[in-house]
Amino acid sequence: MRSIHAVHPDDFKSYQTDKIRERFLLDDIVQSNQINFIYTHYDRMIIGSANPVDTKLELPNYSNLKADYFLQRREMGIINVAGDGEVTVDGKSHLVNKLDCLYIGKGTQNVVFASVDRNKPAVFYMLSCPAHANYPTALMSGADAVKVDAGDSSTANKRIINKYIHAEGIQSCQLVMGLTILAEGSVWNTMPAHTHDRRMEAYFYFDVLDGQRVFHYMGEGDETRHIVLKNYDAVVSPPWSIHSGSGTANYSFIWGMAGENLDYTDMDLLNITDLK
Repeated sequence: MRSIHAVHPDDFKSYQTDKIRERFLLDDIVQSNQINFIYTHYDRMIIGSANPVDTKLELPNYSNLKADYFLQRREMGIINVAGDGEVTVDGKSHLVNKLDCLYIGKGTQNVVFASVDRNKPAVFYMLSCPAHANYPTALMSGADAVKVDAGDSSTANKRIINKYIHAEGIQSCQLVMGLTILAEGSVWNTMPAHTHDRRMEAYFYFDVLDGQRVFHYMGEGDETRHIVLKNYDAVVSPPWSIHSGSGTANYSFIWGMAGENLDYTDMDLLNITDLK
């Protein structure tokens, strides 16, 4: 499990394209019959995926966790973005289909991922952060997520925000997680842009059509940069950075945060006219 270290905003201003991608882009994390994770030094968030095709995949332990097992001192959120799947948590099986979310609390020792149909394999996207309290395993379907209609087609940002793990939803220690689906003809996400100094965030883009891309914008609001992402790419956003994007076609993305609180609305908005 490779690590990504924190970056100071003054240093970021000197980065060229290659270094921005090296320090913030998590590409090719979805691989057939593999579990892949990246350890970030932003609120100790771990970001990864499991893509079981024709075999079951067991959540491994890693030496750099210095733990007896992965979730000994951690919690985890899982969202499936592809075919129907199954996640077995300490012997109990949970069907996790596309856009369903499964939360697993700290102290869970055994997690196994599987696909229902090898011809339509599941892709489980995962976020894990340290936890100092234990909360029970909880499954929420995509239909049951709290939904917020946002944006407008006239500004090309009509979208539905789905909240899963948050203060009024699935309970967690510090993890917040959900996803946003853009309507056809809309391409802008998270606009007006914002920052939240009290927590980091990560985006995972999915349902990006073949041949299309998403331009993800980051940096301080008065000196922004962009990074180009394809389907199943993730990007890390430091607390000082905006996190917004525009695509060459509509798409969906998972957002997840860890830090000081679970308040979804804890953000510092930037005026569109102040962006540079």
